[in-house]
Amino acid sequence: MSNITNEEVDVVVVGLGWTGSLMSIELAQAGLRVRALERGEDRSNADFTYPKPADQYAYAVRNKVMVTPKDAALSVRHSMTGTALPTRQWGAFVPGTGVGGSGLHWTGVLIRPTPTDLKLKTYADQAYGPGVLPGNMTIGDFPFTWDEIEPYLDKFDKICGLSANTGNLRGQIMPGGDPFEGPRSNPCPLPALEDTLNNTMFADAARKLGYHPFPNPSANVSRAWKNPYGNQIAPCNYCGYCSKYPCLNFSKASPQTAVMDALKRMENFDYKVNANVLKVELHPDGKTAKGVTYADADGNTVFQPAKIVVLAGFQFVNVRLMLLSGIGKPYDPVSNTGTIGRNYAYLSVGGTTLFFKDKQFNPFATAGATGQMFNDISPGNFDGPALGIIGGAKIHSSQATGTPIGTSLPAGTPEWGQGWKDGMQDWYGHSMKVSISTGCMSYREHYVDLDPTYKDPWGLPLLRITFDWKPNELRLQQHLRGIVQNITKELNPDSYSESYLGMDSHWDITKYVSTHNVGGAIMGESPETSALNRYLQSWDVHNVFVPGGNAFPQNFQANPTALIGAITLFAAQAIKDQYLKNPGPLVQA
Repeated sequence: MSNITNEEVDVVVVGLGWTGSLMSIELAQAGLRVRALERGEDRSNADFTYPKPADQYAYAVRNKVMVTPKDAALSVRHSMTGTALPTRQWGAFVPGTGVGGSGLHWTGVLIRPTPTDLKLKTYADQAYGPGVLPGNMTIGDFPFTWDEIEPYLDKFDKICGLSANTGNLRGQIMPGGDPFEGPRSNPCPLPALEDTLNNTMFADAARKLGYHPFPNPSANVSRAWKNPYGNQIAPCNYCGYCSKYPCLNFSKASPQTAVMDALKRMENFDYKVNANVLKVELHPDGKTAKGVTYADADGNTVFQPAKIVVLAGFQFVNVRLMLLSGIGKPYDPVSNTGTIGRNYAYLSVGGTTLFFKDKQFNPFATAGATGQMFNDISPGNFDGPALGIIGGAKIHSSQATGTPIGTSLPAGTPEWGQGWKDGMQDWYGHSMKVSISTGCMSYREHYVDLDPTYKDPWGLPLLRITFDWKPNELRLQQHLRGIVQNITKELNPDSYSESYLGMDSHWDITKYVSTHNVGGAIMGESPETSALNRYLQSWDVHNVFVPGGNAFPQNFQANPTALIGAITLFAAQAIKDQYLKNPGPLVQA
């Protein structure tokens, strides 16, 4: 094996998913020489499209396009006094790998946070009396206003071909959309997806109970779309293979469909695959980075010099690289000092499955984001202070797939064998779900750090998660269960089954929830409590930028991709407009 040094580039981008591809194309368009390093394999649209089959067992069970735990294991524990054990297979979440990253297999729900979500600490300080919220809660504000970030939410909508109903157009509430959304500068680019039977039943029941349902905002496009980069995205054909699958029909916005085809044609951009970045290399003073070191497919150690380093991997990857590289001070929950690792947050889900003998929902004809939701139960939209809870939920009925493995069947149906087959024959297509996806606050004792025991194949420490459910999130689940029970009563099914967290529940790493992991290298106003400034620039190493869910100070009820795209574009614009002219800190501490 050899030690190799590549030629210097202006920008090295670590990871080639959503954030990596957006940073790459935006900075390449500014004339910079950009090289991306992706630890997984090369993946293009042609690798997955028709006539290749959508294999449920391969993609949804065996996680064909996800990174393996062997290459990216984590260790997990519930408390600081617990023993952390490494993951042997993915359960609660499934990080992606290869070109496209998790953006290749996401479901495609493209909903924005609300203005209150962005300023949650300010809202909490104003709305909650002393002692109502626990003292160990560490929620924060995003360090920008709605008006500052909205143009970049709008740009990402257009990159993806957002298919949705506009709810708030420049302050005017529009029929059929979300009345609680922040003001949009432009209408949604495309009409919403077609409704299915469960959607209309849910929406009708929700309206009768006084809620304000609207179609799930979708990156599975409803019409043919040409985006600002010149890429064509095809109209969805409702095949039902979205979440955990690459799109078979060029219809789901992903790095491949929305960015890569244009990016690959740029002469000042290139990328290397099977390049596992091990460390960001700093200059002796520790104030700037000089590049990254990676292991290639042949086991060589390669140094890639660069003037700017962008850590654009999944949330875990970015935080771990900062810890391994000595960028910033590791978080210590005991002394409450340091910033790298603090404010890890996940999210919880729950729901009710309703069975109807006389209804056929045709679940095989759907898109990933097909559904209706309402946002009435989000911070500031309901009386959380009176209930003593903070956070919210999107409450929705979504018909994301009709694949047989995992199809819900009535209680008492055997889980295998002939009894399961008989149950599938009797009940397939006769059920719908009403689900909740909840926010999750950040807490002093929820964090990530380097595991002192377990190491990866290169001898480097695994990342360790310390996390469990707190009473606030469990009480929120119980409140939401009551709302869903009222909707269920209105829908009057023949029978139903429930799945919610109880007050004695603990985080279960084995059962899939979502891949919405956030925090660990958060953005904020002060280097005392955040790792990154408003432009995703490291407070400590000014030529390192870290876009991704890692920047969120807590999780909100909306899916994170819209805001991840927006903050990445916001940061890229700041690099082009400000940093290149005068390299250094963009925000003074």
